[in-house]
Amino acid sequence: MTRSAGNTGRDLVCEAGDGVELAVRDHGGAGTAVLLLHGAGRTLLDWERAAPLLAAGHRVLAMDLRGHGRSGDGAVPWTFGTAVEDVRAVLAGCGIPRAVVVGHSLGGMVAVRCLEALADLVPAAVNLDGHGMGRPEQYAGLDPEWVRERLAEARQFAEEAGGRPFGTEALAGVIGYQTGMAAELGIPADVMEAGVRRALAETGDGRLFLRPGRQQAGELQEAMAGIDLFGRYRTVSRPLLIARALRPNPPVPGVPSWFDDLMAAYTEGLRHDLAELARTQPHVTVAGVDATHAMVLERPQEIAELVTTFVAVEVNGSSGPGTRDS
Repeated sequence: MTRSAGNTGRDLVCEAGDGVELAVRDHGGAGTAVLLLHGAGRTLLDWERAAPLLAAGHRVLAMDLRGHGRSGDGAVPWTFGTAVEDVRAVLAGCGIPRAVVVGHSLGGMVAVRCLEALADLVPAAVNLDGHGMGRPEQYAGLDPEWVRERLAEARQFAEEAGGRPFGTEALAGVIGYQTGMAAELGIPADVMEAGVRRALAETGDGRLFLRPGRQQAGELQEAMAGIDLFGRYRTVSRPLLIARALRPNPPVPGVPSWFDDLMAAYTEGLRHDLAELARTQPHVTVAGVDATHAMVLERPQEIAELVTTFVAVEVNGSSGPGTRDS
């Protein structure tokens, strides 16, 4: 089921198989359909700058993943399998017979799973820097056992931060932190603030939190820790574009001192592994983007061009410039 929401004519609500309401924004356009997915803790508003650019040559939809933005939580745990079925429900509800699924971060991991599970609906997929925390052996130059211990600490930190409630008086500070980070990256403050406000929810005692809630945040961490992306990459039989950020993220207050070194080692390991993947897997294209992990917000024009070229060449069979190898 799909119905309009609000008065804009662009926002829709689709119903998942278990009855959960999934928020969708229809950006219009014509041509090969693309469905845009955001990252963990984010919302479909992350695509507000890139989506109109994509709509110049594509039929464009964006959705809030289950447990995010204005989509419901549901009674079942958050898993990649459930997310894939939600994508199926959105495409069916919007009357889209086939679509390239384009995801950022967590959404990129979902896109990879869609490429596997929805062969009749998804002719190709794009994963924009959705690498998770990987496997210990991917951390170049570091002892895998030490990495395994640090990853457990990092996951605990993430689970404790996920869905953490705060008083209404702290909202201005939360928004200020987010918009300050946006300024560092050249992202308009109003874009970042709108995303924060869309993610806001209220606890039973009147406090606020940023979705997903604590339970869903823990389930997300478990799902991401359990997925072997490179194992899946090696078996894809349809076009997959994988992008990675070429610039490090800004420092995050409160993280342990070893975190930056850990991420630097992972970045190097990813660079090596993705280059080897692109060399050996005929259906995989790898590109580097001159941005941090927030590439969709930082470089909307570049992301739109990257996706448009990939779809033109790999899905529609047009000639065009290749993507940049990482």
